[in-house]
Amino acid sequence: MKRLRVLVLMHEDLVPPDTIAGLSDEEIAPWKTEYDVVAGLSNAGHDVRPLGVFSDLGVIRREILRWKPHITFNLLEEFHGVAVYDQHVASYLELMCEPYTGCNPRGLMLAHDKALCKKILSYHRVSVPDFVVYQRRRAVKPVARLKFPLLVKSTTEEASLGISQASVVTNNDKLRDRVAFVHEQVKTDALVEEYIEGRELYVGVMGNQRLQTLPVWEMSFRKMPEHVAHIATAKVKWDLEYQKKHGISTGVAKHLPEGLDAQLAKLCKRIYRILEMSGYGRMDFRLAADGQVYLLEANPNPNLAYGEDFAESAEQAGISYEALLQRIINLGLRYRAPWQTA
Repeated sequence: MKRLRVLVLMHEDLVPPDTIAGLSDEEIAPWKTEYDVVAGLSNAGHDVRPLGVFSDLGVIRREILRWKPHITFNLLEEFHGVAVYDQHVASYLELMCEPYTGCNPRGLMLAHDKALCKKILSYHRVSVPDFVVYQRRRAVKPVARLKFPLLVKSTTEEASLGISQASVVTNNDKLRDRVAFVHEQVKTDALVEEYIEGRELYVGVMGNQRLQTLPVWEMSFRKMPEHVAHIATAKVKWDLEYQKKHGISTGVAKHLPEGLDAQLAKLCKRIYRILEMSGYGRMDFRLAADGQVYLLEANPNPNLAYGEDFAESAEQAGISYEALLQRIINLGLRYRAPWQTA
């Protein structure tokens, strides 16, 4: 394997230390992905340089011109504090004629705008929960065609930001309150969709033209009370004590209906192509009691931390963590950006 110079882009507050010796899981958690990727690439034999970025593209330009990396490993999930601006960073890398990992700008734009994504998929007859968007500074008027309970979340934020048990609402007063919360606290438009009771399934996808799906993964809520919504809230995803208390874990989905694995693999590849994604992504589904599958979100560039869903499902498919990172690099090097075909 050729030794590569790999520039790793990350938020300036998440640049990890050289070692995690003596640190607790809680201390490591904020930048675990960044540490795991840098360490994994280094262990694979590459020359790796982390670069913290917040609101200045100049730091990227200077490092590319100075160090001349073979590829940039893109871990940025926002720019200038705005989630959807990560697509512009990918665009900037293309303008610099710099190969990079992960999804292309068009795929990031289509998938990260959850409302736009659902509109496109609905057109292509992919099942999604019925939904409506409440724009900021607009009155919240109930929509008769939507049936309670409803789930209220940001149209653009990732990592379950702003999602809690209060996000599942059962009447118009709670709907207005929660939409106001998203508008005022999360500071985005609010996506309101029918809450689908059922199993939470995740499927990883890798590739540009030729696609591979990973084993179906499931989030389990073993000790969660029945009257509480079994959803991936921010506490479910990031609070280690909460996870232990409620027996929340993820693993291989077992006892799925016959043929569902193949159905999901085919559906994921179709969605991935409809949204013009590339590199790697993860599809989040709900499997209802009647067997109907609903696409909740399409996630380009999902969490790559060691031990998280994407890496664990790759491990289940026989792809070690270092091999996974190398495969993502190879996909970035093979992706044919417009500047390469002009």
